[in-house]
Amino acid sequence: MSDPDLKPLLTRIADALEGLQPATLPPADLASADAFVWHAQGSRLQPVPDVAHVDLALLVGIDRVRDTLLDNTRRFTMGHAANNALLWGARGMGKSSLVKAVHAAINKETPGALVLVEIHREDIPTLPHLLTVLAAAPRRCILFCDDLSFDTADTSYKSLKAVLEGGLEGRPANVIFYATSNRRHLMPRDMIENERSTAINPSESVEEKVSLSDRFGLWLGFHSCNQEEYLAMIAGYVGELGLRMDADQLHAEAIEWSMTRGARSGRVAWQFIQDLAGRQGKSV
Repeated sequence: MSDPDLKPLLTRIADALEGLQPATLPPADLASADAFVWHAQGSRLQPVPDVAHVDLALLVGIDRVRDTLLDNTRRFTMGHAANNALLWGARGMGKSSLVKAVHAAINKETPGALVLVEIHREDIPTLPHLLTVLAAAPRRCILFCDDLSFDTADTSYKSLKAVLEGGLEGRPANVIFYATSNRRHLMPRDMIENERSTAINPSESVEEKVSLSDRFGLWLGFHSCNQEEYLAMIAGYVGELGLRMDADQLHAEAIEWSMTRGARSGRVAWQFIQDLAGRQGKSV
């Protein structure tokens, strides 16, 4: 093959190789909103103009974890050392609500101080790419994953471990990671027990699985509320929204509502309040 024949071929090969290179993304524009959702397909941050959140004062019965997360977030906002946080425990007790409420409270104190970026569980494998995007941004960011957990065949937890702690680059200074989960170790107990019973070296295998949760410096536990706390949540919502009902009747209806659902929680309390407000012709 002569030189003139090789030139077009080499040009096509060079063009093809350039096409395989990942596109260089421009720095993220985080000035348009205080909250975004990461869409892995297309590598874009979608602004969320109005975040659905409740006022921090309405989160009753979780005072200790509320204050701990607020203090940690405030230190991060000021540029001081702060920890990644795992909010785990009973469903419906305000884990994700607390993250959004803390974000709103900090931005109320210092407008524009924090960006909340939500990444969906299924997009965790793209987390290193998202961190690269956020690292170039001028604002401080809470990276938030709701209902984070891993199943038996899922190995993406390994990339998350490296991102949170232990990787060469580590977590960018302007990013902190908050996650919620019903599981303290982010994995089902039967998965951990199966590893213990079938592995050649059971302790090492289990250590690898549970060490992911160790990457979170803060473990904030949420537990089912008692009836007194449940009724306090109801009373707080009633006062905030200006609803009217005799106290004894309110308590009786709220207790009946929780019994029909077989649980007492912040979520059940809010669902009762929505029903009550609707009956009184009010929106919430």
